[in-house]
Amino acid sequence: MEASVFPRMHVSLYVSDLAATVSFYDTFFGQPATKIRLGYAKYVLDRPSLIISFVENAGRVASNFGHLGFQVETVAELDERLTAARAAGLVQREEIGTSCCYAKQDKFWVNDPDGVEWEVYYFHEDAEFNDPRYQDEYSQASSQCCIAPATSQEASATAEVMAFPLATVAAAAPEPTAGCGCGTPTTLTLAPACC
Repeated sequence: MEASVFPRMHVSLYVSDLAATVSFYDTFFGQPATKIRLGYAKYVLDRPSLIISFVENAGRVASNFGHLGFQVETVAELDERLTAARAAGLVQREEIGTSCCYAKQDKFWVNDPDGVEWEVYYFHEDAEFNDPRYQDEYSQASSQCCIAPATSQEASATAEVMAFPLATVAAAAPEPTAGCGCGTPTTLTLAPACC
């Protein structure tokens, strides 16, 4: 019996060119978009269990949020995905046997048309260190292992935010406003065509 895909994660990204984005993600995900409308595309994936949508709005594209990614179940699955991504010319870099984010991993990276980085990785085991080469990359800020290390002030702020229970965070949510939220309170004020 196959496991349920729920709960399924949903992500929505702003993009500058929807046609280029759909072309990239059709190739990267290995399936066509589930829905395409004017300025909007959505993919519903089973592996990984994810709903991801793209809203064309070049002015809101952000390049500094980090990266997205997914972990595969086996080395064979990573090899299959890497082979397909190589054949399509999508691979930006490969890291085999790296210790990144305090874990030994095999991975590869691709960038979508707006520069959003995707990491596809196989987790071998936890590690007590990161590869030393990442320190130079952090210092130069040109590339990095997962994310740059947080300052002590940032780490403290994150810990404080995470200490609140979800119910407290939900109670402080802002009132709905016009705009596309695709599943958020803002959706309530929109025409059904939003998502």
